[in-house]
Amino acid sequence: MPYTPPPELTSLSIAEIAEMAEAQKLPPVDQWDPQETGDSEMRITADGTWYHQGDPIKRPAMVRAFSSILRREADGSFALVTPYQKLSIIVDDAPFVAVELESHGSGPDRTLAFRLNTDHLIVANADHPLRFGADKPQPYLQVRNGLEAVLARPVYYQLAELALDDAADPMGIWSAGTFFPIEGQS
Repeated sequence: MPYTPPPELTSLSIAEIAEMAEAQKLPPVDQWDPQETGDSEMRITADGTWYHQGDPIKRPAMVRAFSSILRREADGSFALVTPYQKLSIIVDDAPFVAVELESHGSGPDRTLAFRLNTDHLIVANADHPLRFGADKPQPYLQVRNGLEAVLARPVYYQLAELALDDAADPMGIWSAGTFFPIEGQS
C-alpha cells in the first residue's frame, strides 16, 4: 500500500491532530538489545537530510522507515536498531526537523502541533516538551526517548510571534496545559 502523508495541519482540528499523533505506531526499539553491531555509514545533517555513504537518501519513504528504528543510546550516540542488529549513525544536531506548526487556542488554552520532516505529528506537552537552549537561540521539541526535532527557522519565527503575542512573564509559550519558558533555559 503506498504511503499517504497526513493532510495539512490547518485542515484538522486539534483533536484530530492529537488522535493522529497518538495512532503513530513505532517499533519498540528501546526494548531490543541486538548482539550484532556495526556502522550504518549513514549521517543526518543539521538540516535533516539523511545520507548513506555520502549520497543523500532521496526517497522519503526510506527516511521515514529508518527514522522509525532510530534510537538514542545512553552515551548520547545514535543507532538504527532492529531485533537482530544495531548500526551506528552520525547525527550532526537533531535527527528530526519540525517543518510545520499549527496552533489552536491562545495563552494557557493553546495547543501546538508540529509536523516533522518525516511526516510524524507531535503535540507539544509535558511528554513532548519544548526546550530553548541558552547557548544558542534554537528551540527543540522532544520527540521520543531522547530524540529531538530542531524547529525549522520559519516554525521558530511563528512560535516566537505567538509567544510575543501572549506577552507572558516570564517569556514563554503554552501548549496542552504546560508552560515552556523561553528565557533562561539551558
